[in-house]
Amino acid sequence: MATIRNLAIGTLKILGADNIAKTTRAIRHEPERALAILGITNNPDTHGT
Repeated sequence: MATIRNLAIGTLKILGADNIAKTTRAIRHEPERALAILGITNNPDTHGT
């Protein structure tokens, strides 16, 4: 869990978040925003790969 937390904090810092607590509160109820930051989408793969 600590590794995942550190990954999230590091990613937010790289993207320019000054206030990590405020940023995480802002995306708490919208996990799709956090997934988009990491390049993860909820779109099914239509190419079968």
